[in-house]
Order: sequence, then structure tokens, then C-alpha cells
Amino acid sequence: MTKIITERQYQAACERIKELLPLVSNETPISDKNFIELDLISNLVADYEEEHFPVTKPTLTEILKLRMYEMNLTQKGLSELIGVSPSRISEILSGKSEPTFQMARTISKTLHIDADIVLGV
Repeated sequence: MTKIITERQYQAACERIKELLPLVSNETPISDKNFIELDLISNLVADYEEEHFPVTKPTLTEILKLRMYEMNLTQKGLSELIGVSPSRISEILSGKSEPTFQMARTISKTLHIDADIVLGV
């Protein structure tokens, strides 16, 4: 098999990986038939997953909500931390508006979020 095409093939490959995992360890030689099969099937599954289940970049809203959760912040607490009104935070979190450049800089520095993410780069 050179490529997984169907969901059924994908499921079968995942099952085979589960069967092979207990048979292969860090000490297994790369010439071992189980190691080779596991390596090949794992690559096929990875290719299928990249095509059918792509991981997208998180949005600013998702990152802000995660950081608020991590820091135990409410919208009001976040607004006080970065110096804007709670309604402005609500607009950003709902996707109705984007932060200004100055807000983006403050968000990046204060919440330790990469500037590229804040600016949508």
C-alpha cells in the first residue's frame, strides 16, 4: 500500500499500529520486520491525517480564551490587565473587532503571547 485512501483503510492501519506497538521498543533494531512495518504504516497514517484532519493555526480569540483560563481571568480582569474597557474585550473575543496595534502590543507583552499570533501573521 502506498497511500491510505479510505476511512476503512485508515481504521485498519490504526488497529495494526496498536498491535505492533507492544512488539517494538527503543531497543528494537531497525531491521526488525515489526519495526519496519510500524514505521511504514505510521507514515501512511500521518499522511492521511495531515490531509483529512489538518491542524489549523489557533485564532487570537482561541488563544485569549486559553490564556484567560490559564490565568484565571474574567473578561473584566483581562480588560483591567491590558487597560481597555470590558466591552472592547467582548468585541475582540466575539470576533466583532480586532485589537489596535497598541492593544496587540500590550496583549503580547502582558499575556506572553507571540506577536505573530496577536497580529494574525
